[in-house]
Amino acid sequence: MRTRGDIECWLTDMDGVLVHENTPIAGASELLAQWRAEGTPFLVLTNNSIFTPRDLSARLRASGLDVPEASIWTSALATADFLKSQMPGGSAFVIGEAGLTTALHEAGFIMTETTPDYVVVGETRNYSFEAITKAIRFILGGARFIATNPDATGPSTEGVLPATGAIAALITKATGKEPYIVGKPNPMMFRSALNRIGAHSENTGMIGDRMDTDIVAGIEAGLHTVLVLTGISDQREIERYPFRPDEILGSVAQLVRAEPFETEIADGEEGLEAGL
Repeated sequence: MRTRGDIECWLTDMDGVLVHENTPIAGASELLAQWRAEGTPFLVLTNNSIFTPRDLSARLRASGLDVPEASIWTSALATADFLKSQMPGGSAFVIGEAGLTTALHEAGFIMTETTPDYVVVGETRNYSFEAITKAIRFILGGARFIATNPDATGPSTEGVLPATGAIAALITKATGKEPYIVGKPNPMMFRSALNRIGAHSENTGMIGDRMDTDIVAGIEAGLHTVLVLTGISDQREIERYPFRPDEILGSVAQLVRAEPFETEIADGEEGLEAGL
């Protein structure tokens, strides 16, 4: 059985793990500094496809966290990486923001409104009825349907907003076509992240705050999984699922250690108490 001491590389979610509404979570800065000091390969993952890694690096820096853009992996980058492997030099009609269009451009894709190979739907704050109508018609005409992530809603200061999954569902209802979703919980996003840093599942850990995306995808990708309780999940949420993370911790602060720390699979109240 793998323990934390076997882990040489890390993938970590961003919101709810390192930051909460632009406020750094206790221990996040220290953990990032420890990884850099020890030369530990790591990537910060997010399903958010709106922003480029440069944007997100600047956002994290403003929150007091030093994460270079090369250490950020978004669902937009994973989507572009996947499409490049499927059809190098292909074309796409895109509903999304700069994070997605930039990633696709850098992957060699052409943005077009004339018989695209793919319709790619990502997150945006400006969903257009006209653009959605075009997407539906292209898919009915044979374009392959891709979504960056399945999240149906996203947060805002005023409350929830419809997100990628909600718009994809609208398009699915109109076309009868389900999208292929690249981002979490598809373990493909983790595999592309591992390739990015030259890591292997056998010695890589995944830190997340959601059982239904971070943890299940980490398990399916063969990673050592760590659930932190600073985001979405609590013990009641954990009990809803038939699978368990390898560890349950109060926050990433408990990963900041001078020496390797061995732990058994967290299970129920005993595992929770061990992690708090």
